Amino acid sequence: MTEGTTSAAAEGADTLTRLEQEGEIAADYLEGLLDIADLDGDIDMDVEGDRAAVSIISDTGSRDLQKLVGRDGEVLEALQELTRLAVHRETGDRSRLMLDIAGYRAKKRSELSELGAKAAAEAKNSGSPVKLKPMTPFERKVVHDAVKAAGLRSESEGEEPQRFVVVLPA
Repeated sequence: MTEGTTSAAAEGADTLTRLEQEGEIAADYLEGLLDIADLDGDIDMDVEGDRAAVSIISDTGSRDLQKLVGRDGEVLEALQELTRLAVHRETGDRSRLMLDIAGYRAKKRSELSELGAKAAAEAKNSGSPVKLKPMTPFERKVVHDAVKAAGLRSESEGEEPQRFVVVLPA
């Protein structure tokens, strides 16, 4: 092994360790939150690509956890930001951690991937750009990925919170 290979492997391991540490800090923070709110939930940690992923799941059904998701995931988004701040406070580094509660984000990702694929098919068939409704940054990212997987290009237009995806024909 050359020195460059060793340091690249070590850097990859350091990144994984850093992301695992972010997940641990987030899990501790969220467990405290669940205790304060007197809600039951198990915390699952993973590393997805280049970010820590933490999920709160419940065996007793997700009815109680729906309070933490809120209308259209608004409470979930706020909790994700608070969790990222808790990680930042401990590590000093900005976190890109993703939080899911009761499978809300996973279900949303699936729906958005389908929407992106349909919009790509429509743009291919019509030869015209397809504009979608305004979305959050997370939602736009999922749609952009689905459009790219379908072999087309897309871009975001507009200003927050009215920013939306436009799928471009080939």
